[in-house]
Amino acid sequence: MTNPTPAGPLAGRREWTALAVLMLPLLLVSMDVSVLYFAIPSISADLEPSGTQQLWIFDIYAFVLAGLLMTMGSLGDRVGHRRLLLGGAAAFGAASLLAAYANSAETLIAARALLGIGGATLMPSTMALLRTMFTDPGQRAKAIGLWSGVMTAGIALGSVMSGVLVEYFWWGSVFLVNLPAMALLLVLGPVLLPESRQPHPGRFDWLSVPLSMAAVLPVIYGLKEIPSEGWNVGYVVSITVGLLFAVLFVHRQRTTASPMIDPALFRGRGFAPSVALNLVSAFGIMGSAYFTTQYLQSVLGKSALEAALWALLPSVPIGAAAPVATGLVAKGVDRAHVVTGGFVVSAAGFGVLALAGTDSMWLVLTACAVLAVGGVVVISQIMDLAMGTAPVERAGSASSLMETGSEFGGALGMAVLGSIGTAIYRHEMPGSAPDAARETLGGALAVADRSPGLATTAREAFTSGMQGAAIAGAVVLVGAAVLAATTLRRVKVNSKTPDELNNLSPSGV
Repeated sequence: MTNPTPAGPLAGRREWTALAVLMLPLLLVSMDVSVLYFAIPSISADLEPSGTQQLWIFDIYAFVLAGLLMTMGSLGDRVGHRRLLLGGAAAFGAASLLAAYANSAETLIAARALLGIGGATLMPSTMALLRTMFTDPGQRAKAIGLWSGVMTAGIALGSVMSGVLVEYFWWGSVFLVNLPAMALLLVLGPVLLPESRQPHPGRFDWLSVPLSMAAVLPVIYGLKEIPSEGWNVGYVVSITVGLLFAVLFVHRQRTTASPMIDPALFRGRGFAPSVALNLVSAFGIMGSAYFTTQYLQSVLGKSALEAALWALLPSVPIGAAAPVATGLVAKGVDRAHVVTGGFVVSAAGFGVLALAGTDSMWLVLTACAVLAVGGVVVISQIMDLAMGTAPVERAGSASSLMETGSEFGGALGMAVLGSIGTAIYRHEMPGSAPDAARETLGGALAVADRSPGLATTAREAFTSGMQGAAIAGAVVLVGAAVLAATTLRRVKVNSKTPDELNNLSPSGV
């Protein structure tokens, strides 16, 4: 058991104002994950991309973001998080301008890749600077709770904003909204934000950059494709190759004199469980979203914009989840109990989802709300634990590991739960149904006019698949609750100084 960190100086108006400025890029980076949901049809009509190009326009942002998070977190620890944040903001703004006025699919793909690079600099830098500005544990917990809520809400808000902007303007406007926020950050950042970096960083390990990307990208790619295409050989090979590179990456970090991710981070009690539990929480949130978005559109027949607007309702209680959890911990409730409770709440959300029928919109929205509340409780608390355990000088690396875990967890949730749902759907569909209808609900609806009763059967089969996946998700989250209760019991934020923690590393970095 470690002792809690002594309370540092209280943050004042300057720090809280700086936090508000930091929330802007975080919100936009999370929104850009979903901002093309309703813009793709207009982009397709204007730029006429091929099917492969359209997929890359949509996916390359998330791929580049996930692949570079660890690199940018470690780089920020070395060159300074404020410097990296401001450079990333300038790049994000320039890439947004390029994307808004792209005149070809190739240009838009390149712009989306640049947005991913900029986003990879912004996400770990915001958390690292937050860790620097809020040294008092209570204030830091509140700030991280706000960070978690903004990041979660941004994904839901991005799809709605894109629908509204495309409705009244042209598709490029979904990128132009980034410019005012980035301009504000570039103006106020140098005034309000402190610099934060390692005083003696050592040499940057450039070999770890391609190793980290080779570990992350093939796994993310395979997991993202499996829900729609199934477990074919190519995707299994992709995941296997990524895992092999992950082994090489870990070996490199343990043996090089100046690692990108210092193994000493994992010696702080509570950090490794936080990474794992954060992954499982993302597993539940994104795994459920795979079904609920399709349910609103394909089962209930809502338009894309209607579905996105209804999907905003579950986001309403998110704002209260993190502050309540933080308040409980501040009053002396063991953090392990709070995190365990968060997983139990999320599991209950899956339980509610398992009760849904083919006409259960309010039940599904309630399930989404319960899932999201539990997820934000978990994320806010384990992020605070992880960042409080890590020394300030390595806050960027710690944050990037947590965020990379979220990317893995989200992709894994969609792959595993999506595969369970798809298997049940195909089992429920009659053998006499057309091949396309037996593959997906969308395929069934596309040919439903040729087969009376097919649409109803397909919707019922999809709902059965969602119910089965929800039961599996509940089991996973109950297991995570048990893991949290055992691994986080009486774990407090480490009281060692950064220098003391640095000395734990064989590299001395």
